[in-house]
Amino acid sequence: MRILIIEDDLFFQKFYSQKLREKKLEVDICVNGEEGLTKIRQTRPDLILLDIIMPKMDGFEVLKELKKDPNLNLIPVIIFSTLGQEADIRKGLDLGAKDYINKSFFDFETLYKKIQTYIYLK
Repeated sequence: MRILIIEDDLFFQKFYSQKLREKKLEVDICVNGEEGLTKIRQTRPDLILLDIIMPKMDGFEVLKELKKDPNLNLIPVIIFSTLGQEADIRKGLDLGAKDYINKSFFDFETLYKKIQTYIYLK
């Protein structure tokens, strides 16, 4: 299974890619939304972990682009952001994200269970 992490924060990139690789998952990392969309089109990951606040193209814009493409809009996306306002969560889910996790209160095992659920449902 291939996971794409679209995240500009180096700590979160390293921590989550290492933990996911320990679970025997393939992990790619992109540092902004533009790079992320290119990688999504190239590799068609099984699931995307998507930050919202990023340079060049934010996570909401990535979701809008994915929603337009019938070949990509079925890839499950979990928003993984420090934004935790109800309006931000609702916007992300309305744009097609399957779930929303506030990374300020992260718990890897909970995240991993959600990843397994959405990959299995796919």
